[in-house]
Amino acid sequence: MPGTAYEERDLNSPRQHGPWQVLNSSLVYEDPWLSVRKDDVIRPDGNPGTHSVVNIKAGVSVLAIDEHETAFLTDEFHYAIGRDSLETVSGGIDADESAEQAARRELQEELGIVADDLQHLGLVDPFTSSVVSPTNLFLARGLHFVDPDPEGTEQIRCVKVPFQEAVAMALDGRITHAPSAVLILKAMHVLTD
Repeated sequence: MPGTAYEERDLNSPRQHGPWQVLNSSLVYEDPWLSVRKDDVIRPDGNPGTHSVVNIKAGVSVLAIDEHETAFLTDEFHYAIGRDSLETVSGGIDADESAEQAARRELQEELGIVADDLQHLGLVDPFTSSVVSPTNLFLARGLHFVDPDPEGTEQIRCVKVPFQEAVAMALDGRITHAPSAVLILKAMHVLTD
């Protein structure tokens, strides 16, 4: 799968992986968005075992805030968790684009927002033990509005809240999407400096 840690490696070559020894790997499943790999390993305690890793397409999360300090969030049903989730704009990085290009594309597709200024606020790994899903975080300012162009799987409702309310939502658990919560809290730090 493009963009994964093992894309250049021979999956059947023994290798050291931190304190783990990987004896061999096998690809269990792959589609355009994710892959699942099973490794036969010698664990750090010296015992044999297996470890599975899910590689998800690298992505972006974008927090758009206008000149009135209004934050623009998405509210959408997400299949895996089986419920609506309040989030910042989020999506995958296509093979032919940079993280910034993906952030701009997702912002326009999902909410119809074009930003004059896009500030990269770092990278977050939402999961670290069995899932590889690096997410680039962006703060969008200088907003202009056009028609959104969501994908066929997306039924997105735009939620406008004062930025301080978005911070409260990240802190009190109304926002459970980890990259969104981290992005909002990083933005709070950047905007109050």
